[in-house]
Amino acid sequence: MEAICSRIFCKTLRTTTNIPVVGKIFPSLSSASLFRLQIRSMTDSTSSPFKKVQIQREDTAFDAYVVGKEDAPGIVVLQEWWGVDFEIKNHALKISQFNPGFKALIPDLYRGKVGLDVAEAQHLMDGLDWQGAVKDIRASVNWLKANGSKKVGVTGFCMGGALSIASSVLVPEVDAVVAFYGVPSSELADPSQAKSPVQAHFGELDSFVGFADVTAAKGLEEKLKASGKPYEVHIYPGNAHAFMNRSPDGIKRRKSMGLTDEDEASAELAWSRFHSWMTRYLA
Repeated sequence: MEAICSRIFCKTLRTTTNIPVVGKIFPSLSSASLFRLQIRSMTDSTSSPFKKVQIQREDTAFDAYVVGKEDAPGIVVLQEWWGVDFEIKNHALKISQFNPGFKALIPDLYRGKVGLDVAEAQHLMDGLDWQGAVKDIRASVNWLKANGSKKVGVTGFCMGGALSIASSVLVPEVDAVVAFYGVPSSELADPSQAKSPVQAHFGELDSFVGFADVTAAKGLEEKLKASGKPYEVHIYPGNAHAFMNRSPDGIKRRKSMGLTDEDEASAELAWSRFHSWMTRYLA
């Protein structure tokens, strides 16, 4: 099945010849990097704080990574287009350490594959079954509710942000959503039909047109208003895409992609808003 959302997302990365033009958005990437399509499987460190579990849905199963107190409210943490890499694990670990704490779960939507550069990530996202990913999210939410979490929220970044908003429409068991710089295509989900409270965060300088730019953010705000559910949409001046990625490796990767903005204060403000929102609706 063709990935309907990745068609929307990646049209900002393509020309009429259908060749990826990553350099237009990420000018420092070389052509050699562009076509290096090797994909590595994620490996687990023996010192990792995450517990690996397997979740069943219908006739398939997938791995997930859990961290946090057993009886805490649950939050499903959805990957960027890279896969389950160091940065999404950093985000999940931070979420689990908030006071009074959450139980964070990362479902492996790519089934163990991780993209190490933009071309790999795009290749992986192009192949994603987005409806299947929504089913993974629903199974993850229900796993958390069956394993000690009375209420469960969903959050995600980039691709995961779009899926988070889709989950507010398509997964009735979700109690709250916080999405970072991603809006689902109209073919996948209509945010005006959201069934749970949604908070969303975008960078003012985000160049992913129709997916995470200011116009997309304002369009999302209008649709969430029509849903009748509580919502907030925040736009951070001077920030580009993936501004929440503040680890040393995350900053290095952003710079290699031509994203040179550095605003620790905006990231901390967004985390504060995240914490308040999830505490309000999950506690």
